[in-house]
Amino acid sequence: MSHLPQEIIRRKRDGGMLEAEQIHSFIEGLTSGRVSEGQAASFAMAVFFRGLTVPERVALTQAMTRSGEVLIWDLPGPVLDKHSTGGVGDTISLALAPAVAACGGYVPMISGRGLGHTGGTLDKFDSIPGYVTQPDIDTFRRVTQEVGCAIIGQTADLAPADKRLYSIRDVTATVESIDLITASILSKKLAAGLQGLVMDVKFGSGAFMDNAADARALAESLVLVANGAGLPTSALLTDMNEPLASAAGNAVEVAYIADYLTGRRREKRFHEVNVELCAEMLVLGRITDSIVDARARIEEAVASGKAAEIFGRMVVALGGPSDLLDRPEAHLATAPVVRPIHAERTGIVQNIATRDVGLAVVALGGGRTRPQDPIDHAVGLTELAGVGTVIDRERPLAIVHARSEEAAEAAARVVRAAYRLGEEKAEAGPLILERIGAAS
Repeated sequence: MSHLPQEIIRRKRDGGMLEAEQIHSFIEGLTSGRVSEGQAASFAMAVFFRGLTVPERVALTQAMTRSGEVLIWDLPGPVLDKHSTGGVGDTISLALAPAVAACGGYVPMISGRGLGHTGGTLDKFDSIPGYVTQPDIDTFRRVTQEVGCAIIGQTADLAPADKRLYSIRDVTATVESIDLITASILSKKLAAGLQGLVMDVKFGSGAFMDNAADARALAESLVLVANGAGLPTSALLTDMNEPLASAAGNAVEVAYIADYLTGRRREKRFHEVNVELCAEMLVLGRITDSIVDARARIEEAVASGKAAEIFGRMVVALGGPSDLLDRPEAHLATAPVVRPIHAERTGIVQNIATRDVGLAVVALGGGRTRPQDPIDHAVGLTELAGVGTVIDRERPLAIVHARSEEAAEAAARVVRAAYRLGEEKAEAGPLILERIGAAS
């Protein structure tokens, strides 16, 4: 059995199955530099076309996990996390981590930046003045232990092979491989030392996977491989045919969460997804045996203000202002141009090209088309109308927050085109389509 990189590539190229030792050798070479970028690109392409079996996916995930530091926790409660495949207005992490912490879980969340039409949790926290999104590991550990949750960005110490392989996939048209997506997501989660993980796999017009069948295939792969690698995991398939929150951007989403946690405003769709994901985490972590009891505990954590208190403590512990939740407008950047986007006709929202709504935020400067692009934290969209909303002279499609009148008008054109209005009553489809590998 050859461990030469070129022989490993050849075997996969020809449709053969790789041994775990070969996969570990290749990933170790990728981390050390013994495997060249050309060889890594060839390996990614071979996997893209030939695919991996479940044991190969598990081996790849474990090899990438072990390419750097693996955190070991000694805490009085279970170490839990959530990962979303991304969408528009998906700001759940900011509410979920403190809600689970309020119920006795510990949530060391390593989040990512936005790319394409999807927003990144890390970019949202970067809009909070003083908040350190890339602390050292010791600070990450301390805040998680003392507060119950810490949301930070990926450090160089955790799963470095993933960072290298992802950058190669990004420029070689191999990002869409379910095998490689699975290993990429799970290696970072396993390196964080988790004891339970829930996956929020989105489907619909604003999701990475636009149809439920593809989303289900990814969810099944993630659940199967994570459990095979020793991490109890379940997945929910959730709807992204319209923005999850009525805000999309960075500072505007932090302001939205401030309203949600303090109870100033709590939208039904957003709250339902948050409660279901949190409840799933409590059952995975064996904080409670019943999903019904888990939902009740999360409802209480949010309604009582305990989740808000923990969020506030996390922000302070990582360098942010102590009164962010009470006075978000005093700390978050605001755009100079704020105005409504009115539709060209009245009617009821039938459906939304949600990806285009996300791209409107990117065009305003609130997202990236390349990883190195800077972000304008102030811009975005608020009061986004959902499916079934009656649009008239009083009710706009959204409110745009822009740097200039020209940028505002360009975003307005995209948003108007993204909304289809009609005369019939319209209802959104089921918010949570199904559970995969879920606790009962």
